[in-house]
Amino acid sequence: MITIQYVAATALSLFVFVGMANFIVDLYARGVVRSAVDEGARAGATIDGSATDCVRRTREVLGALLGGAAGRSVRVSCQEVDGVMRARADVSFPGWLPVVPTWSFRLDGTVTKERVP
Repeated sequence: MITIQYVAATALSLFVFVGMANFIVDLYARGVVRSAVDEGARAGATIDGSATDCVRRTREVLGALLGGAAGRSVRVSCQEVDGVMRARADVSFPGWLPVVPTWSFRLDGTVTKERVP
């Protein structure tokens, strides 16, 4: 009887541990995406920058800090609107366990475009 309780308690604690680890990794990945979006918007907002530069820089940061399936789950777009460079990332991180929900969110970064004085 004690063995069954021990196995059940161990399985439950491992389940909780994996869920917490998944949460921590997702928070790290969200920080990386936030940094990538900000970097991309800054790169596209330079005097000679464009939306292409914005997307390229965002993908460079993501590639350096968030590889694998998590990095591939980020969709990036940039556009210049009314003198402001806007970078957007649509993200969907699936849970590691079937009962852990997918975490989906959108992050935006905006930087005012530089102008020649």
